[in-house]
Amino acid sequence: MYESDVENLAQTAAHGDLAALNVLLVTVRPEVLRLCSRLLANREDAEEACQDTLLAVSRGIDRFEGRSAFRTWLHRLATNRARSTYRRARSAPAEDRTPELTDLPDPRRTSVVASTRLDLLNALARLRPELAEAVALRDVLGLGYHEIAELQRIPDGTVKSRIHEARRQLRGLLTPQVSPAPGASPARSASPAPTGPEGRRSPRRRDDAG
Repeated sequence: MYESDVENLAQTAAHGDLAALNVLLVTVRPEVLRLCSRLLANREDAEEACQDTLLAVSRGIDRFEGRSAFRTWLHRLATNRARSTYRRARSAPAEDRTPELTDLPDPRRTSVVASTRLDLLNALARLRPELAEAVALRDVLGLGYHEIAELQRIPDGTVKSRIHEARRQLRGLLTPQVSPAPGASPARSASPAPTGPEGRRSPRRRDDAG
């Protein structure tokens, strides 16, 4: 289905047409599942987030004002529902959790240095909500700055500032901190070789070699 057809369905559904809403939900479901799967490595969690997103569309379509494209609004819903699903899964008792499937992140996303999507979600959960949403929409789902600005109803420059700050915090949270081994003494820097009056290294004296 063409982009314009989806937008027309969304506008019609927003005015109370239940038939249009049903067609819209069926049409966008595969896309929503793909979006959720980009954040959630576990298939069951992605399915749950997908269903939550479609439910949110159904309940909130009458409030869709068309300030942004419908798919941009849909991306925001999917991002936030995926993060909510992850928080619920993380708080569940260990015996009730489904084993996580780890995978490598997209190497093209230079701002994401997580080794897995699980690492990324853990880090996103520690950011302020507006920062987490902005960087997820940009770096995980690939939305443009102006699209995010329309969703968050802030200037483009503020979006860029939020994403810059979110990336900075993510790098700090995700970059491994290497600690010295217990009992190991800190490495000492080598002493510089003696230099002559013009800054050249002085030749080593024979008695220095022994």
